[in-house]
Amino acid sequence: MPFDMLHFAEDMHCHEIHMVIDEPTGLEGVIAIHDTTLGPALGGCRFIEYSSTEDAVKDAIRLAQGMTYKASIAGLDLGGGKAVLLKPKKIIDRKAYFQAFGRFVHQLNGRYITAEDSGTDTQDMDDIASVTPYVCCTSVQKKFSVADPSPLTARGVKKGIESTVRFKGGSSLVGLHIAIQGLGHVGYNLASFLNAAGARLTVFDVDTARVKRCVDEFGAKSVTSLDALLKTPADVFAPCALGGVFDERTIDLLKAPIIAGAANNQLVEPKHGDYLQQKGVLYAPDFVVNGGGLLYVAAQYTQSSEEETIARIDGIYNTLEEIFKRSKESQIATHSIACLMAEERIKKTPKNRP
Repeated sequence: MPFDMLHFAEDMHCHEIHMVIDEPTGLEGVIAIHDTTLGPALGGCRFIEYSSTEDAVKDAIRLAQGMTYKASIAGLDLGGGKAVLLKPKKIIDRKAYFQAFGRFVHQLNGRYITAEDSGTDTQDMDDIASVTPYVCCTSVQKKFSVADPSPLTARGVKKGIESTVRFKGGSSLVGLHIAIQGLGHVGYNLASFLNAAGARLTVFDVDTARVKRCVDEFGAKSVTSLDALLKTPADVFAPCALGGVFDERTIDLLKAPIIAGAANNQLVEPKHGDYLQQKGVLYAPDFVVNGGGLLYVAAQYTQSSEEETIARIDGIYNTLEEIFKRSKESQIATHSIACLMAEERIKKTPKNRP
């Protein structure tokens, strides 16, 4: 059937979709505002190539929903949104491009606050900030001891892994075998933390230079494909690349009894979370485990302290503990429990859409 954008948004409970085209700069993009009950929608600006506008719109809506749940379960007074810009083959003037995007953001009157994401950086945020205040991750805002959110995101993932291991009866990460898919900023930092904690690593990334770095620095073993990594008899599988990793085929290949990683939208469809439970795999819901990045960005907007932010990130451990407990008691899959917990807080809050 042809893709019906509005029906898809309705199914995902997404309240707003905004499209932009700016011919002089080549800007083509979409902003999805999923929910603003708890506050303005905060979410990154993704700038990557897409095979179709349909794929871009779907990605924006799914990611926006994830941001709503991520903010809610983290206790933030923020809603969920996402910007997806279809990266052209060539940009004549990158500064003008992101200023055009910033003007588009400004027209939304604060309902959406943008930030760094895949394909964007601090300079892009600075260019956006020259035309609108509704932006995070600028060079002026970055006042933490770390200027990059990746280490804090990885810290939260490590806490998530520790929580899953403890729930399964383990006591530490020493000697555990962890398979990591994706060795970008977050995946590399996670590998560093896990290595320091005494874990053994097997890694895969399409970028062989990233793999070599982890092999050289951490003594990691490597494989040459995602399927090979899934078949690795590890204790934990940590997906840290782009989403859409787990469907029936890949779940059947998986040898690890635990999934906990930084990637967004790891399940191809919600039913695959149920399938993981049927297979006896403990799944740490992605929007809980990777919440450290949002907490870092939100702290810039709310001017929270670094200490408070780190405490919230470390609280991912306890949040997962509650999810696993409720899942075990109810026999409902962990991804569904996490969504219910996020929705519970939203439903208790009076509507406050900007």
